Parts: sequence; structure tokens; C-alpha cells
Amino acid sequence: MSNKTLTLGQAAAWCGGQIAPELEERPFFGANFDSRLIRPGELFAALPGARDGHDFAASALERGAAAVLASRPVDGPAIYVEDTSRALRDIARGYRESLPCRCVGITGSVGKTTTKEMIAAVLRTALRTQWTEKNYNNEIGLPVSVLRLKPDCEAAVLEMGMNHFGELSVLTRIAQPDLAVITNIGTMHIENLGSREGILRAKLEILEGLRPGGRVIFNGDDALLRPLAARYHAVCFGLSEGCDVRASRVCESAEGSKFTVHAFGKSFEAALSVPGLHNVLDALAAAAVGLLLGLSPEQIAEGLRSYAPLRQRVSHAAGMTIIDDCYNAGPESMRAALRVLAGTPTEGRRIAVLGGMLELGDFAPELHAGVGREAAKTADLLLAYGPCSECYVQGAHEAGLAGARAFATHDALVAALEETCRAGDTLLFKGSHGMHMEQVLARLLKTKEHMGE
Repeated sequence: MSNKTLTLGQAAAWCGGQIAPELEERPFFGANFDSRLIRPGELFAALPGARDGHDFAASALERGAAAVLASRPVDGPAIYVEDTSRALRDIARGYRESLPCRCVGITGSVGKTTTKEMIAAVLRTALRTQWTEKNYNNEIGLPVSVLRLKPDCEAAVLEMGMNHFGELSVLTRIAQPDLAVITNIGTMHIENLGSREGILRAKLEILEGLRPGGRVIFNGDDALLRPLAARYHAVCFGLSEGCDVRASRVCESAEGSKFTVHAFGKSFEAALSVPGLHNVLDALAAAAVGLLLGLSPEQIAEGLRSYAPLRQRVSHAAGMTIIDDCYNAGPESMRAALRVLAGTPTEGRRIAVLGGMLELGDFAPELHAGVGREAAKTADLLLAYGPCSECYVQGAHEAGLAGARAFATHDALVAALEETCRAGDTLLFKGSHGMHMEQVLARLLKTKEHMGE
């Protein structure tokens, strides 16, 4: 069916929905759950929630929606089901089964999005490639990503997020990956999953949807994943000896990294425009995927060179070097970002501006203190904000960094930055998404701009 138009009748059959006979042959192209973002010809999924999607059905139809996926009457063309969320997943699963493309599923505690983007950069050098948009990696976003795959897509790169047991099991059965990548097992969401071993068990759910003959790709440097490699016949990537895809002669600078890739009897040179050993690891995962899908070393190297980071962007403003890594944070990604700060040349001081890390539960105080101790090794000054910011400071003080302070509000933090920062300094901004550290950075730069610095 991959070369045919997708119809509302097919969607209704996949989800067991009811549809008027005259609508069965109506085509649709993709889906959305936000009426403000609906594209002409898409199926609008009226999902339950704090704001019931049915209340926006008319708006979606006015914007050109082909029909509404609904669980109660709406004024216009519709597929009627009992549960719109489940129906959206069922439709996506049915559509995925009709597609001939190879699918790469990616999960892990840290680096999912970067790895997804690097894999896409590599694969698109040789294949018609699509990948997860924005952060569409959950039980609502992933079906939308799948339904936006074009019939002639040759490679789909799909990120899968989770914070509870069972979520990845649902997602992977929709995506049905041919290759499943696990970037690492960290401490993100440990509040819900209890331990790193619990996180490992939850991440391994991605293998439940693996297609027959599918391959598994593990981080061979991860102490919890490496022992499982033989059981799952996994390809391992990493910096350790014995990894199937390994890097040597890694040369880092503020502009990026250069390294040699060794894989399956081949060696080739590669380069990234973003610094950090953690990014080299993500590049090795992308190289493993590329080689398993038949790309040449030259194509893989070209794709890695073309990769443009969405996160951990380095820029210069008001005479300062800014490392913008505000999107999200956990203990592992915090340490990786602090290593980048340490490796970035600076004329002035290295300043870590860190927001709190969420979903760590009872482990939060010690994990924050541990990051504070790491900051003491890499930064001249630590300014912390949000829950457990005092724990950052405590850890930093214990490790000998006197210049560590905690702030309860954005206003207080911005005021301290305005007073403290000067030309020549290098600043790292990072924190969990809920800390909104990007707002702190924007306010600081606006002030510096108005001051003519």
C-alpha cells in the first residue's frame, strides 16, 4: 500500500472506528492534535485533557483538516471511536506496517535527540530520510511523527522518550524498528523507576517491537548495557576496547572534535562541529546505524560533518562566550556539559549557571551535590537556581569552590549575572526544561545589549 493514497476508510479500519460511507475514500495526509498547527489534509485527533480537543474540532476543520478523530459528536466529517488517544496509536501502527522504509528507534537517558539528529544527518546522505520533529517522542507525539512519514520514505529515525514502565512498550510496537539504539542508562526519571536497574529494564522495552531480523545497538561504554550485548547480539559503540564501532585519536577543541572511527574492519576519519566526548559517542552510534544500513564510510563522514547542533550551541555576545544547553538536564548530561565548559578556551572565568534537575525523587540532594562537586573541578564560579540549588552549592563548597551561590528566583539570578559577568568570561547555561534557563540567558543578553557591552 506504500504507493497508494491513505484514506479515512483505511484509518477507520485500523482503529475500529465508525465512518460515514461517503467519507471512506477521502484521502488524508498526516495527523495533528493541535488545531492551531493543523495542516490542510491532516486528520485532527480530538484528544482528552485539561482542554478537550473536541472543543477545537470546528477550528481544525476551518483550517483544512480532512476529518476529526472523535469520541463524541462533532459538526463535520469524523471517524468515531471510544478512545481517541488509543485510536491515534492504532492508526499510526497500521500505517507503519504498510511502509517499506527502514526504521531506527532511539531511546536512552541522555543524548536521544542529538543521536537522532546525527543519525538523520548520516542517513540523508544516501537515503530519503525523515525523523522525529521537535520533541514528538511520546505516546501522542510519536504517532504523529509516524503518520507524517511519506510513502517513499526510505529511512525513518524515531526518538522514543519515557518516564514510566510500559511507555516504551507502547511506542516501539507503533514504530516497529529495524534497528533499536540505546544511548545509555543514566538517572533521568529515577524518581519513577526506582533505580538505574529499573531504568535499564524500562529502556529495554524498546526491543519488544523490534522487527524480525532487527538489530540492537548498545553503548558499549555503559556498565549496565555492555554485559547484555551478547544476550541481544548487540552491536556496541564506544571508546572502550572491544566495541564494534570505536573511536581513537580523539582531538577536541572549542570548534569541535576530530577522531578516527574503527568499525567492522574499516577505519575512517570523522569530524564534528560540536565539542565534547559525549557527542563523539553519539556520532559513533550514528556511524553504527549507517554501516548496518549499507552506507559507505565516506557517506557517514559527510553526514557527521554536516550535523548542526540543536542543543549545546556555542555563541559569542557582549564579549562573552555562551554555551547554551538550556533544553533539559540530568546528572550525566550536566557532567558532560561541564566538561565542555572546562575544555572551552576563555580569556576570563568559566561560569556555570545551573538550574535544578527534576524527577530525581529521593536521590535529588546527593545527585545535585555530585554535580556541584564536578562543577568545582571545571568552573571558577557556580550560580545555581531552583530546587536543590543549595545542594549544588554544598557539593561545590565541599570540593573547594568558594564561588558558588544559590538563588530562589530568576530575578535574583539575573541580577547576580548582570553584576558579575564581564567580557572575556565563558558561561554555561543548563537546567531541566522546567527551570527555563533560556529565559535567564535571554534577559542577561538583553541587559548587556542595552548597556552597549
